[in-house]
Formats: sequence, C-alpha cells, structure tokens
Amino acid sequence: MANSLRLGIAGLGTIGVGVVEVLQRHGDKLTRQTDRVIELKAVCDLDRDLDRGVDLSTYDWFGDALELAKSDKIDVFIEMMGGSDGIALASVEAALSSGKHVITANKALLAKHGNELAQLAEDHKVSLNFEAAVAGGIPIIKTMREGLLGNDITRVYGIMNGTCNYILTKMQEEGLAFDVVLKEAQEAGYAEADPTFDIGGHDTAHKLALLTSLAFGTQVAFDEIYLEGIENIKIEDIEAADELGYRIKLLGVTQITDTGIEQRVHPTMVPKHTAIAEVAGVTNCVAVDGDFVNKIMLVGPGAGAGPTASAVLSDVVDIARGILLPPLLTKASELKPYQRAKMRRHEGGYYIRLQVKDHPGAIASVAARMAEQGISLQSIVQKGTSATDKTLMPVVLITHETTESAVRKALENIKSDGHADDNTQMIRIESL
Repeated sequence: MANSLRLGIAGLGTIGVGVVEVLQRHGDKLTRQTDRVIELKAVCDLDRDLDRGVDLSTYDWFGDALELAKSDKIDVFIEMMGGSDGIALASVEAALSSGKHVITANKALLAKHGNELAQLAEDHKVSLNFEAAVAGGIPIIKTMREGLLGNDITRVYGIMNGTCNYILTKMQEEGLAFDVVLKEAQEAGYAEADPTFDIGGHDTAHKLALLTSLAFGTQVAFDEIYLEGIENIKIEDIEAADELGYRIKLLGVTQITDTGIEQRVHPTMVPKHTAIAEVAGVTNCVAVDGDFVNKIMLVGPGAGAGPTASAVLSDVVDIARGILLPPLLTKASELKPYQRAKMRRHEGGYYIRLQVKDHPGAIASVAARMAEQGISLQSIVQKGTSATDKTLMPVVLITHETTESAVRKALENIKSDGHADDNTQMIRIESL
C-alpha cells in the first residue's frame, strides 16, 4: 500500500465539520478504494473550545491557517474558511507554493484569483481541486474535466443557488410575496441575515465564471458577467408566467457565439414542460450542451454539510489515486483571454410588465414605441386596473426575438412619453 495521504482542514464551520464526519465514518472504505491510507492529521480554527459535535481530540490543532498550510505534517490543505482574499488567499498560496495539494469549496476565491492560483498549482505540480465550489453535491466539475472531454461544449446553464430557487418555488406554489418568502427562508436557515450575496445573483455568478473557463478554455472572467438578481420579482410576474406556461428561475447561462462568449445571471422564464422548470426548492441543477453528448443535466443538492463534504472527499480520492489535472482543465498558460460576445438577438424573446396610465391611446403608443425599435409583439394582455392605483393598468407584453438594447430603448421612450410609471419588469424567455 502506498504512503498515507495526510489531510489538514482549515475552517471548522458547517462544511469543515462535515468533512471530518465523512472521514471518520468512511475512512476505512476510502482506504480500500484508493489503496492508500487517507488520514486527517490536523485541523485549524480560531475557537478551540467550541463544541462542534465531533471528536477533534486526536488531531493536531492549529490556530493559524497559514501555519497549517506550510506544515510538514500534511500533504493536502483543505480550505473551508471562505472569502475571496485575506487569510484564505494567503494560505492557499502558501500551501501550493510549499508543494501541497489544495482542495477548496471557495468559489469567490477562485472567481477572483483562479487564473493565478491555477498557474501556481501547475508550477509546483500539485492539484487545485474545487468540486465543492459549484453546485454542492452535484459532480459537475469532474463531469466537465473528465466525462465530457470528447465534446465541444456550446452552452452550460443551470440553477446554481438554492436560496433563490427556494424563494421562487414558494412564491409560485403558495402565492406569497417575495418579502414574505425571504423572511421564511431566513428563519429556515436557507438565507443569510444579509441575503444580498444570494438573491443578488453573486453566488451564481462566481460559479458560472468557473464553469465558463472549464467549458471554453478561457481565463476566469467574473467581472464580465451580466448580473441581475431576483429582488424585483413580484407575485404578479409569477402569476403571469404561470398563465403563459412558464416558471421563473434564476439561471446562470454561459454560451459560445460567433463573436465571443456570453456569461449572464438573471431571472428567466422557462417553459413548464422542461426538466429545469421542475427543479424545485433548494435543489440545484446544471445542464451542458455538447456536440456529441447533445444535452445532459445533473440534478441534486446544491448546499449543506453532507453534499458539500461528499464533493470535497471526491477531490481527496482523486489526489489519493494520483490523478493530477490542470485545475481549469486547460493549462493556465494556454487559457485564452476572455472575449465578450457582441449584443445579439435573444432567441426566446422577452416578457415585459408595465403599469400603463389609463388614458386613451396609451397602449397604442406603447405598441408604436416597440415597433420603432423593430420589436415584434407576440401578445399584449391588459389585466384590469392596478390594485393600488386605479389610474394605472397592468399590461403584459410578450415579444418575439429581439435585442435587450432595443427593449430597453423602447421602455425608456415609453417612460419619457409619460405613459407608464417606474414599476417596469423585463424577464428573458429562454429557449431550452
């Protein structure tokens, strides 16, 4: 049997403790499957006295993650602290520089510094694995780094944030307003006290940046993602989507075009009959379109101690088996600069909700402004008068294929004409 693989965990929060639990329960099994003893040697956290529900007495204790990262007592540094900079970045850099393999669930760190860290790992001939950083227990990183190598990937998309999916599902199923469901999500532990990172789409965007690099061999380009959260989704939009045969989901989408790559995170209307429309609650899913595989979709738990720890251990097993791949699949020195795609027609059209002022010619003027921008309307539905202001009429428009810039220009002109108030909603209808 080969030499033992010695692990050190920095960060004993929910996921870090989950990794300890998996190792304690399945350590012997992992040894049999890899023909190598996998042992946890050291842990690191600031509070040594906190009861975490697991026995940590047999491990070396470090109060400084940087010291653990450099320690000769470990071969693999498992970073579970979080944060895009600070001690997380410093300790990962130190571990890689000292010839240690690194495993992390830190998508924010990789979205910001992934290019440099990938190069550092390759320079020192060690692994930088991050299965747990995207979609929790769903093995999407391994699928893209190994299972789909015989394909040219054209598009990757999915539901990558359980908090947002939970909120949108509850709104749809129970007819509740966004604020009400958000409060419930916070009470249930699905949303943080400050939920901005989740509901604003940032968490999804971090994950999407990594999937884009894996799919298309480009440098990680988080700052190039078009980002829109779910804060402005109203129950009226949920109900209108249902009537029109759609569900609203927060999607991360990356796809290659003739002019570059699109990366976007935004609320999307998806047809009810599609598999992704049925992904409910805190569940995640990621779909990949390839030239030979056609389309695959992976569905599963996107967060939580167990699923995320399971993903971490899959990375441990790869290292134990001697599997060493470029972190971003393509060698860091060969990653192409990211080229953002030019604006193009959106194949699925748009849903637009307006609060139009109830006076003669208003709706005709709205339609005319759309026509000026070359926007063809599939339907116009007037829905009585506003429940809060009887001088306004809720109007829903569905467009044929057009560009977002054309829609925004038309809406700007409609507002300038004085025919609608500021309460305007625009949601893409995705062709899946």
